[in-house]
Amino acid sequence: MPCLNEAETLAVCIRKARTLLERYNIRGEVLIADNGSTDGSQAIANTEGARVVAIPVKGYGAALLGGIDAAYGRYVIMDDADDSYDFSSLMPFVERLRAGDDVVMGNRFRGGIAKGAMPFLHRYLGNPVLSFLGRLFFNLKNGDFHCGLRGFNRERILQLRCNTTGMEFASEMLVKASLARYVISEVPTTLKPDGRSRPPHLRTWRDGWRHLRFLLVHTPQWLFLYPGITFVLLGAVGAAAIAVPGVHIGHIELGFHSFVACCYFIVIGAQLLSFTLVADQYALQTGFLPLEDKHRNLLSFFSLEKTLLLAGCISLVGVIGVIYCVLHWANTGFGHLLYGELANTLTLSLTLIVVGVQAAFSAFLFGILSANKK
Repeated sequence: MPCLNEAETLAVCIRKARTLLERYNIRGEVLIADNGSTDGSQAIANTEGARVVAIPVKGYGAALLGGIDAAYGRYVIMDDADDSYDFSSLMPFVERLRAGDDVVMGNRFRGGIAKGAMPFLHRYLGNPVLSFLGRLFFNLKNGDFHCGLRGFNRERILQLRCNTTGMEFASEMLVKASLARYVISEVPTTLKPDGRSRPPHLRTWRDGWRHLRFLLVHTPQWLFLYPGITFVLLGAVGAAAIAVPGVHIGHIELGFHSFVACCYFIVIGAQLLSFTLVADQYALQTGFLPLEDKHRNLLSFFSLEKTLLLAGCISLVGVIGVIYCVLHWANTGFGHLLYGELANTLTLSLTLIVVGVQAAFSAFLFGILSANKK
């Protein structure tokens, strides 16, 4: 149990946990990862027969990491010391762990949430949205992505090398376990209002953002690749359609300015696609993320030289288009030009030059990341 000033509820949590161990003849311990309590929580834990480990680094994740590292057991069940869960009813977690599961998650939405136990925004916005994104990004099946009650094989979790110190540790454990192809299951669990008189340590918007940021950073495909493809396709299809005179959407006539907007979409999309390659290369070099074979093959194809050649071809097409426009302008004596096909040609040509230049410099960044380390 991570603990920071939990004197009001710590004793009852420890007693329930000890009841579980005694009732089912489980050889285990109750470990309190204290994060600098000043209300006498340490003395209470000692009196109740728990082992107290002082964790000097502040934060929910830091306390849990320190506690997991210090634990003696093969399996660990973690939960807050606020008496919102019943520690004496954790046998389903133990059974799933003994059956070989690496991580066992609680699911409050299946087990039941008592009135007033979860804030409205957490229950109907934050948790459902983040759980949906977790399932979408990482192919997880869990319905309660951020349940604080979970059990796991200690050695397997230590192998993940989790390192976040804040509330986002809950996401990190599950995401990295999924990426490592661990066996993850869930069991229904009930949530009741906690027994504290003070507000919880969780901060809705700050910690919600930290969870979302962690999810996005660990999925370059959803952060860069899919949006990049979408922007390029929208821009290319839109530009091709607008290039035909007299295009209408209902009563709206699309012209040059819409064509410019489509070209901007192409530039944004191309940049996001280059970010995908750079992010994948960084992940490959540092082990930050495991890469599937298709991503490794893609990285091996896009060498510095090949990418520079592709960037040069794209820019060359743009330069040819600009030359064509300049020659047309010269034929008019470098005078005033009217909107029309020439404006579209010039805009698209400049867009291709920009995309080519971006790709070329991204290729050099890609080459820096892929350079062999001495």
